[in-house]
Amino acid sequence: MNYRHAFHAGNAADVMKHAVLAWVLDRLRTKDAPFFVLDTHAGIGRYDLDDQAATRTGEALRGIRRVLADGGADRLPEAAKPYLDLLNRLNDGVSPIRTYPGSPLITRMMMREQDRLLLAELHAEDVQTLRNLFRGDAQVAVHHMDGWLSLKAHLPPKERRGLVIIDPPFEAPDEYERMVAALALAHRRWATGQYLLWYPVKDRAAVWKLHQMLEDTGIPKMLAAELCWSDDDQSGRLNGSGLILVNPPWKTQEALSELLPALGTALAAGNGPTGCRWIRDESGKTA
Repeated sequence: MNYRHAFHAGNAADVMKHAVLAWVLDRLRTKDAPFFVLDTHAGIGRYDLDDQAATRTGEALRGIRRVLADGGADRLPEAAKPYLDLLNRLNDGVSPIRTYPGSPLITRMMMREQDRLLLAELHAEDVQTLRNLFRGDAQVAVHHMDGWLSLKAHLPPKERRGLVIIDPPFEAPDEYERMVAALALAHRRWATGQYLLWYPVKDRAAVWKLHQMLEDTGIPKMLAAELCWSDDDQSGRLNGSGLILVNPPWKTQEALSELLPALGTALAAGNGPTGCRWIRDESGKTA
């Protein structure tokens, strides 16, 4: 319970996962039918990049502010447009941006009047901040609860379509195992839902183990995407950002194969491994 994302908001990992999240949500909006989103580790939803917490680490300067500096947004591919558009809307076109959205606010900004968002957050102060942010919003429900338990409590939803965002703080040593077990449970309850799971790239052996555990679940349509800014043999530090997408939208691999290297260039991310591959494809076969 020590992790506070305010110190890391807008960093390179946020840029990667939120650009992909916005693209996935944009794909969900292409059909008129309502969609449901469950965010299991929601945080506070909105961050001030000029706040003391953010300026202390300077991570946003090396993250989203670096990406947007000197017209950098113009050099990103079409797949980045949903993310860039909402940042521009949230900051009224002011540069450098000051307000940075977490996944709850990104989701809410991309929802339509027929869509629904449920947020789970365990930290007592953060859940109150989240409730204040969405006070009076009938389309958003905020629950003070363990995010892992929210998967059992709130799946399947009444909607046939939607997304589950799983972005834990990775404070516990068994977080990878919990993530895999939680995904397996959630997928059994709602096999048609889309899932977006974030993981840190620190130790490559641990990432290989995660991918193997995911492969062993037998869940089909599972894509792994990574953007790494350091060689992944430098164990003990954050070398990159990874995502697992289950039931991703059509042409996700093609979009991310263009988006991720472009983000890496914009972040001056170095030569770490970047790209995506199927853990299990649509037929259930492994890569």
